[in-house]
Amino acid sequence: MDTNDNRPVFLDLRRIRFPAVALVSIGHRVSGVMLFASLPVALYLFGLSLQSAEGYDRVSSLVAQPLFKLLLVPYAWFLSHHLFAGIRHLLLDMEIGVEREQARLGAGLAIGAGLIMLLIALVAVW
Repeated sequence: MDTNDNRPVFLDLRRIRFPAVALVSIGHRVSGVMLFASLPVALYLFGLSLQSAEGYDRVSSLVAQPLFKLLLVPYAWFLSHHLFAGIRHLLLDMEIGVEREQARLGAGLAIGAGLIMLLIALVAVW
């Protein structure tokens, strides 16, 4: 078998075990895209709720529906994870927590805080 094989390597991303630092970075990007994509709906509902008392009642009845509540749970995770990962990235830009163990701890804290907020959202919605 030739050891200098230059053929491309197929990487199955489902089998790769990403470190916590990579998961926080990927999650930060995904949550940012999802927040940006949901911005028109959020702005529309906010504007509708401010137009009149009837508009507010329409938004209130929509938010009270179980399907909408189910959509609010991942939205809460998007907001909280993006916040905590963003704070972590700002600290890294100030060269705080750049050592390997500190970076792992910061990533674990960002993931943990996002999951805690997800659990709080689940309890609050139901």
